[in-house]
Amino acid sequence: MSLYRSAVWFAKGLREYTKSGYESAAKDFVPDDLEVQVPGRAFLVTGGNSGIGKATATEIAKRGGTVHLVCRDQERAEGAKAEIIRESGNQNIFLHIVDLSDPKKIWKFAEDFKQEHKLNVLVNNAGCMVNKRELTEDRLEKNFATNTLGVYILTIALIPVLEKEHDPRVITVSSGGMLVQKLNINDLQSERTAFDGTMVYAQNKRQQVVLTEHWARAHPTIHFSSMHPGWVDTPDRKPVPTHLPLARTSSSLAEEEKLMEILEELAHRFK
Repeated sequence: MSLYRSAVWFAKGLREYTKSGYESAAKDFVPDDLEVQVPGRAFLVTGGNSGIGKATATEIAKRGGTVHLVCRDQERAEGAKAEIIRESGNQNIFLHIVDLSDPKKIWKFAEDFKQEHKLNVLVNNAGCMVNKRELTEDRLEKNFATNTLGVYILTIALIPVLEKEHDPRVITVSSGGMLVQKLNINDLQSERTAFDGTMVYAQNKRQQVVLTEHWARAHPTIHFSSMHPGWVDTPDRKPVPTHLPLARTSSSLAEEEKLMEILEELAHRFK
């Protein structure tokens, strides 16, 4: 991490991503904006069995939405589904078991999903931070496979079904941690430098925001957004209630296009 990016992270993070940032933003918050009902709308939430994903799925269910939970672990997912139904009284909760680090399984899931369901909103929430370099069965670095390639494949595969609906949206849970990383398209799988799981995760989150910006231009009928959820009460995060939109990245269009080319090639290799 460069001195410049350390300074930016500290200054922006202190101002916006802490409790004081929440208190400042809350002055313009309109509680009634959250008083919405979403019956008839279908939401797909990845990583919906715990943390942010579970909280999101529960709130959607309480407001009448149909929720598709995409989870990796069958037992934990079944427990989360039962809890969401119990809390919301909404029976329209569907469970899909998919390992989002496995490109072939993502493609298969998406193709099956498009044949059977409609979709209004995709919430790319699932992610991982593996602190030692680990490869998947496909010889992909685990963080990259889950946080970047997995998000890319799932999103592009579901864009056709989203485009059929009114007011379609794709929301990607990124992180303000991306501010400490400049987009690096020359080492996407962390092969050339000493492995630091935190910095790899931050690079993945930078990549997610770049993808979001690209998709927003390429598919104007869909609303794309990325966001920083704040430090929340999940198994490996301390609770500080903030959720703020991320600033535009400083990546060039040439770098962005190169990233898209690499991901497209990888995605179709496993299709």
